[in-house]
Amino acid sequence: MKGFAAALLIWTLLSPRRAGGEAWPTHTACRNGNLQVLYQSCDPLQDFGFSVDQCARQLKPNINIRFGMVLREDIEQLFLDVALFSKGLSILNFSYPVCEVDLPKFSFCGRRKGEQIYYAGPINNPGFEIPEGDYQVLLELYNQDHATVACANATVLYS
Repeated sequence: MKGFAAALLIWTLLSPRRAGGEAWPTHTACRNGNLQVLYQSCDPLQDFGFSVDQCARQLKPNINIRFGMVLREDIEQLFLDVALFSKGLSILNFSYPVCEVDLPKFSFCGRRKGEQIYYAGPINNPGFEIPEGDYQVLLELYNQDHATVACANATVLYS
């Protein structure tokens, strides 16, 4: 859970393309003073909604988020892969199990294709201070069959 929150906080697009060559719009997850977190879906077939209630340089260990989308795949199991970059260099890569068969952590675990996911509530993360700079994050949620459930490119801008 710790990495999930931190990872979801940091989204925006590097260069996704939908059918017809159009990219999904860039969304603002949060903005506060010199800190801005933007994201864009990199799934060519689907966009989604995400926001963070508190946008602060000091990320608290328990933050509230909102996430919503319609599923194109079943999610008996759900995993998150995160890759963090700064100035083109890889800083961090990790994977996190969001939903496991014997350990459903969220109410949407076990949902089926065509159903809507909406989660509004707290997620745990390690709590840390966001250092000054620009960061890019690639996030991918995928199911037990390795089918993409959601994909996003994110940008964190802090000056």
